[in-house]
Amino acid sequence: MLTLEQANIIANAALATGRGRGFAPLCVTVLDQGGHALALQRDERASISRPQIATAKAAGCLGMGFGGRELAKRAQAVPMFFTALAGIFPDGIVPVPGGVLIRNHDGTLIGAVGISGDTSDNDEVCAIAGIAAAGLVADTGA
Repeated sequence: MLTLEQANIIANAALATGRGRGFAPLCVTVLDQGGHALALQRDERASISRPQIATAKAAGCLGMGFGGRELAKRAQAVPMFFTALAGIFPDGIVPVPGGVLIRNHDGTLIGAVGISGDTSDNDEVCAIAGIAAAGLVADTGA
């Protein structure tokens, strides 16, 4: 099970990574395996819709069972299907890097993180750093 303590470590480390690399202001959402938010942190300079985008990145990964990179590939292959999912998934889906599944060391899915604010690739870098800081395994779908 993903704990509140781990979720806060992920969010704090992800934001610190973004600041340290000079990325644009970020928002981080950490969801447990049931899609419930454990942590949501938004840099005060991040734009107003970043929480919804970050949540949709994480929730889409959980809903489909793939990291954002795999979702991006699949969305390119069957765009109409992914367009339909946007209306079905209650928290949305944004099939791009920056949505990362969280696994424990035996490979069990325990949650997901979504980050929004910079490029999708940079968002993903921060998600991976946050997950590693919590001693967990990032699954980007690569």
